[in-house]
Amino acid sequence: MTETEIVAGCCRNDRRCQEALFRRFFPTMLAVCLRHTPDRQKATEIVNNGFLKVFKKIDSFRAEGSLEGWVRRIVVHSISDYFRIKVTAHEWLENNYNGQLSLPPSVMSELYAEDIIQLTEQLPPATRKVFQQFVLEGWSHEEIAKSADISVGTSKWHLSNARKMLQHLIQKNYPNGSYA
Repeated sequence: MTETEIVAGCCRNDRRCQEALFRRFFPTMLAVCLRHTPDRQKATEIVNNGFLKVFKKIDSFRAEGSLEGWVRRIVVHSISDYFRIKVTAHEWLENNYNGQLSLPPSVMSELYAEDIIQLTEQLPPATRKVFQQFVLEGWSHEEIAKSADISVGTSKWHLSNARKMLQHLIQKNYPNGSYA
């Protein structure tokens, strides 16, 4: 299949064309991601997220440049998004819990951003949403309140609640400072 046929098929959600596009560019995009993380599983996750975006945006491809370049640009943005979210969560946790948890500093430094993100999945939906918008996306309490149709005070309460719940979850999952 030609690239034009593949793109046209992907616009129609033709699974064969999507598979052809994926197979054509996956190895190259994986190599791009492996330059940013040596962990093949993380790199594969990033590539897969990138391809999901590619398939959602394929109808915006205008063939003004190469298809590979267009796919690469989306995957590179996925790399950036992945690390921005993971690092931001880890930095937030360190800044908010520095010296406040009864865990040795070594445990805090060993907590991976992925662990923190997984812990946030255990928060109640409204609390998790406020946490994600405030910490990961950089929204103000005013913006959160407006989008969720809640008061600024309620937004602040959810963030405070998320902080307390995460502290409890960390202590529960890493008792006595043991990181497993």
